[in-house]
Formats: sequence, C-alpha cells, structure tokens
Amino acid sequence: MAHFPEKLLSKLNDRRLVDAFRQLPFSSDLIDFSSNDYVGLAKSKTVFKRASSYVASLKETPNGATGSRLLSGNHSIYQKLETALKQTHQVDAALVFNSGYDANLGFFGSVPQRGDLVLYDELIHASIRDGIQLGRAKSYKYEHNDLRSLQLLVERNRKVLEGDSEVYVVTESVFSMDGDSPDLTAMASFCQEHGCHLVVDEAHAVGVFGPQGEGLVQQMGLEKEVFARIGTFGKALGCHGAAILGSRPLIDYLINFARSFIYTTGLPPHSVATILAAYEIMTDATGTSGRERLHGNIVHFKDEITRLGLASFFIPSVSAIHCAIVPGTEQVKLLAASLRNHKFDVKPILSPTVPKGKERLRFCLHAYNSKEEISEVLSQLSKALTKL
Repeated sequence: MAHFPEKLLSKLNDRRLVDAFRQLPFSSDLIDFSSNDYVGLAKSKTVFKRASSYVASLKETPNGATGSRLLSGNHSIYQKLETALKQTHQVDAALVFNSGYDANLGFFGSVPQRGDLVLYDELIHASIRDGIQLGRAKSYKYEHNDLRSLQLLVERNRKVLEGDSEVYVVTESVFSMDGDSPDLTAMASFCQEHGCHLVVDEAHAVGVFGPQGEGLVQQMGLEKEVFARIGTFGKALGCHGAAILGSRPLIDYLINFARSFIYTTGLPPHSVATILAAYEIMTDATGTSGRERLHGNIVHFKDEITRLGLASFFIPSVSAIHCAIVPGTEQVKLLAASLRNHKFDVKPILSPTVPKGKERLRFCLHAYNSKEEISEVLSQLSKALTKL
C-alpha cells in the first residue's frame, strides 16, 4: 500500500481522542427514530412496483445510466418528472439533480456572481456552505432565524444594495439539526422590501408539510415570493436526488453554468421513475393519510415530553425532527447507547456536525411509529437522564 500522509493520520487520531471518530453504522432491527423516511415511502412496495412499470414502458433501450443529461443521459422520463414537479410546486420550471448536495453546489457555485452578496443562516446545511465557497460572491452569516440580525447585515452592506449587485438571502424551511423553522412570511416580506432574492432549502419539509406534501413554502402560500427552492427526494420521499424549482431563466442558467449538473452522469431511468412514483403517492390519499399519522405522532411526542418534564431539553419544533440538547460527547453517546439497549435507534449528533456544547439526541418521527413506541422511548430517556 502507498504511504498514507502523517498529517492525515494525525487528524484521524484527533477525532479518536475526543471520541468523535465517525464509522459507518450497520442496518439493524431497532425501532426507527433516526431515519429521514418520515412518511414511510422508502418502505413502500407500491412505489417500486409503479417505478418498474414506468421503466418497462420506456421507448429508450438503455435501463441504466449512459452519460450526463447534456449528452446521452436525458431520458424521456426526466421530462415527465420535471413536468410533475412544476405542476405540484406551482413554478415555471424545475431541474432534477443527482442529490441535494449536488443541487446546492450547483446553485450557490454558479448563480451568485462576483460583487453579489449571500446572507445565510448560521446553521445552514454544509452543502450550502460548500456551494457558497465555490462561488465568487461575498457571504456573511446572520444569527439563526433572527430577522433583526439579517436586517443589520443588509444595512451594513447598503452600498451593495444601491449598486447593481444582487443579494441572496438563504434559509431552510426546516433545519436538519434543530428541526425548527424561520418565520418565512416575515422573511419573504423583508426580501421583497429590500430587493433581495429569497432562497429556501426544503429538504426536510417536502412530503411533510403542505396539503399534498409540497413543502412549507406552499403551505404558507409563498411560492411566488421565493426566488428558488431546493427540494430533495432523499428524505420523506424515500428516493435519491433533488430538484431546484424556480423561473424558466433560472433553470436555463443552471443547465448552462451549474457544474455539478453539467459534469456528472445523470440518474438512471429507474431512479427517476422511483421519484415520479413517490411523488404520485405523496400527492394522493395514501400520502395524505401518512402525513396525518406523522403529524399525530408529532403532537403526541410534544405532549409526552411535557408530561415527563423533558421539554426544557428539547428545541421547540413542529416538524418531524426533535432534538434534546445534552452537552458533551460522552454524555450524549451514553444516552444513545442506553436507548439502543432498549431497542430504540436514536442517533447522537456530535461536534463538529453541531457546535461544541450543543451535542444532542436527534429524534426523527415517522408515520409508522406507534404512540406506544413514542411514549416508551421518551420514558427510557427520562430514566437515563436521571442516571447521568
């Protein structure tokens, strides 16, 4: 084997010393309170049967990936999916990417230009941060979900606003590590008043919020006030991939300049067909009943943390993500191990994924969790906390 650099070994050892060394987990038969399969579509046999029938009906010969979408990989089913996305999300155009990470790299690496300004929430997802770093615009973070902090940044950069530069304000409709949401209505009004472009990542909202799972932006009736939305299929839809939703000129621009779209092999037809099938089920009666069960479980979870006196540990949330802050890597890992011993899969989230001192247990709720499971896992958490 080739020599492995000592400086890289040192970084690995540093992770081990602070008990933050990452390893891939194995699948288990534990009760699921950790996956993003919020409404159970990843477990749906109907989704994959319907996807297979779509692929079988395709006129194209290849069933696998053949190249980038700009060369040979733009199978006809992409058009069917992107048309469905336009109709579901009430936008002029949609563009499918291979993942949410690719979508954010493509957008933020190409759309904001030199001289432009990107203002992003301090807890924004790593993929957005990476995309911003690839771009040429200046960027500043504002305090989490704090409109006053955003306003101060805009005032400090008023000269940019008075010139011909563009300002992009970036947030998530549901934050992946806190489960909370910004005041999107106030943020949209602020952006309209100051001439800023609002960009919303809806990764953890699509499939969960909205009458048909369209996301929080549409649930609040703000789809016409948002410059771009990023929706991923790897959460509630149980698939792989993502889409950027926006105007026709925006999508044309991304096709021409987003490197993570241009220089990668397109998803194979079966993957695209699976997304299409999941979207169809998300928007029909089956999807509606799944969301109803999920939101019933969210209410029950919140009631139980209040009953058990645990509310002070949890970040307020109405989403499927609920996090109990337990500072210290050792402490939170001990709690996760205790719950695992009782057959519950609840993941500890450690620094540097979250700030040091903000380590947490992250509970992901699902339509298929029973009320009894929710009550029991929280009861076991309460008992474990008393032993720390």
